[in-house]
Amino acid sequence: MNILVTGGSSGLGEAITRKLASDSSNMVYFTYCHSKSKAAQIEQELSNTKALQVDLCSTESLQELFVQMDNMDLDGLVNNAYSGGDPVKTHFYKINPDEILADFQHNVLSTVQITQKAIGIFRKKKKGNIVTVLTSYLLNTPPLGLSIYVANKAYLKALVTVWASENNKFNISSNAVSPSFMMTNMTQSTDERIIEQLVQNHPLKKLLPAEEVAEAVAFLTKVSPQFNGIDLPITAGVLVK
Repeated sequence: MNILVTGGSSGLGEAITRKLASDSSNMVYFTYCHSKSKAAQIEQELSNTKALQVDLCSTESLQELFVQMDNMDLDGLVNNAYSGGDPVKTHFYKINPDEILADFQHNVLSTVQITQKAIGIFRKKKKGNIVTVLTSYLLNTPPLGLSIYVANKAYLKALVTVWASENNKFNISSNAVSPSFMMTNMTQSTDERIIEQLVQNHPLKKLLPAEEVAEAVAFLTKVSPQFNGIDLPITAGVLVK
C-alpha cells in the first residue's frame, strides 16, 4: 500500500510512520514542517519511507503537496497533523476570534483540502482508506483551555462520517481513532502534577503509549470497507459515552 501520513515525523505521527513502514509491502510518505533532521533520520532508517516538507499554514506549500500526491498512487491517508504547538490556550471567552479562525484554517481546512485531494485519487482507483486522528476529549468533558482544539476535532469527527457515507460505493472507507492523553511533543509542557494525577487515575496506572495508538491506526488502514464511519476510542474503557 502507498500511504500518506500527515505530521509523521514526531510524536504520534512518528509512531504511525514507523508502524506502517514495519510492513515492507507499504510505501509510507510522511509530511513534516520543522523536524527536518528527524525526518531525515526516519528516511535513513526505513527505506520504504519518503519525507515531504509541508507547511499546513501555507497555501503554496499545500499546492505543492497536491502535485506530489498525483504521483504517489495512494491507497491510504492518515490525517494526523495538528499545527500550532501546545493546544492548551485559555478560557474560551478570552480567546481572540482571529486566533480561532487561524487555528481552524491551519488545522481543519488543511486537513479538508488534503482529504479532498486523496478522495479524488481514491475514486479513480475505486478503492482507498482514510484514518483520522481525533481525541477522547470528544467523548467526555475536556480539560480547561482546549476549546479550540476540541471544536476543531469535533468538526473533523463529523466529516469522518460524511466521507464514509459519500464514498462507500467507491470502496473507500473513512474511520477514526480517539486516543486518550499521550506524552508527545504537543503535550510536553503539561504540568508534572497533572501528569501524575492522570497516571494515578488511570486504571492501568500508565499513560497511553503512542505506539499502541499507531497499532490501531495500522489496523484501520487494512480493514474491510465493511468497517466504515467508525470512531475507535482508545481509553482503557474510561469515560466513554
